[in-house]
Amino acid sequence: MSKSVHLEEIRYFQDSCELFERIADLPRAAFLDSSFPHASSGRYDILTAQPRNTAIPCLPPRATQQQCQAFFTEMDLFHKEHYDGIQPVSPDIPFCGGILGYLGYEFGKALHNIQPGMNASTFPAAQLCAYDWCIVQDHLLKRAALVTQPRVGIAERSDIQARLRQAPTRSSKDFRLDKAFSSNFSADQYREAFDTIQAYIQAGDCYQVNLAQCFLADYSGDPWQAYRKLRTVAATPFSAYLSLENDAALMCLSPERFLSLHGHRVETSPIKGTRPRHANKQSDDLARKELCSSEKDRAENLMIVDLLRNDLGRSCVPGSIHVDRLFDVQSFSTVHHMISTITGELQSNRNAWDLLSESFPGGSITGAPKRRAMEIIAELETRERLVYCGSVLYISADGRMDSNIAIRSLLCDQGEVRCWGGGGIVADSNWQQEYQETYDKVGAFLNTLEKTLSDR
Repeated sequence: MSKSVHLEEIRYFQDSCELFERIADLPRAAFLDSSFPHASSGRYDILTAQPRNTAIPCLPPRATQQQCQAFFTEMDLFHKEHYDGIQPVSPDIPFCGGILGYLGYEFGKALHNIQPGMNASTFPAAQLCAYDWCIVQDHLLKRAALVTQPRVGIAERSDIQARLRQAPTRSSKDFRLDKAFSSNFSADQYREAFDTIQAYIQAGDCYQVNLAQCFLADYSGDPWQAYRKLRTVAATPFSAYLSLENDAALMCLSPERFLSLHGHRVETSPIKGTRPRHANKQSDDLARKELCSSEKDRAENLMIVDLLRNDLGRSCVPGSIHVDRLFDVQSFSTVHHMISTITGELQSNRNAWDLLSESFPGGSITGAPKRRAMEIIAELETRERLVYCGSVLYISADGRMDSNIAIRSLLCDQGEVRCWGGGGIVADSNWQQEYQETYDKVGAFLNTLEKTLSDR
């Protein structure tokens, strides 16, 4: 039986942060942020909270490969049972309630049967929630809507509406670092890991490996305040702020789409190739042109395009996969990136959960071949990636999906904030340039938050 979703137009805000602060104190508040007006390519923002208190499938700590595979099957069944008959409410509403949260990189390791280290974290490898209502801001049409599932009653809807009309709740807990960031890699240690990867490449063991370093610092205060600061200096169209279990928070300022599904159309847009932005226009234009013409970056990008074509081939109709854009250079607040776009048509007997299970994690943050690159990463990186290089995603009640690659991410948990920066290493990489690239990607984050040290 078809079920109607309730759609009510509400006041539009140019800055969705103003709306989010009206619901940020609710349990498991989530903000999928296109960073408008700071990032010109964004259109939709999705804001939600108060997930349904229901028996949504979950993963145990240090889940096995079989448990991760079963998790996708269980999530698929849960989605069908809870959202059966929900029809698309409008082509301009990408999410009408449904599943939203993250799959962490550690989930991907387990999915590919890569063993955790001796000191493996118990931080959840996945946190997904079932939401019955959301706010969608459409920055193209400059309209906003409160979207509610059929099970949301009139009284609950009225409570949400009243909250949205109130002034935002401002946190009094200013975010501050207690000390400057430190890395798990010194320059010498990074070079050692780089040399090991080069030896594997020369031996024909792999073609590319993404190596990341982790920056850590103690903090106090409200992570939301940190996110608002970061958003002004490094806005991106696939950003997110998630309130997690046990007062943890994820701040993600990702420029990269992982997988989207609209109808049967699948799209992925891997990033490979980076240059820092410059305040001087001439220098900035030169950096962009250098990236456009770089044979090394094109070769690196093409490796990942081929990997993702293969990943999509497991779920898409044979012959339907196309590279729509190759080596397209796009400019963001702090970096220029080389981005390609691949599309395909999902097979009629597949859905979003199948697509995720057959493609996760994204190849742009592993290397090629994927599993061997992940084994090398596990061998060389001394800190687990946790949420970093996983994916923040939603699967709407009507089956539509979008997801990011959770790069440019910071995880706040138990008084410690972690920030990761990485890059792909290939045969003709230079270790100093690769090491510097990790700072080019997240240096603005580190500098912005370290300014809070002087506020103490």
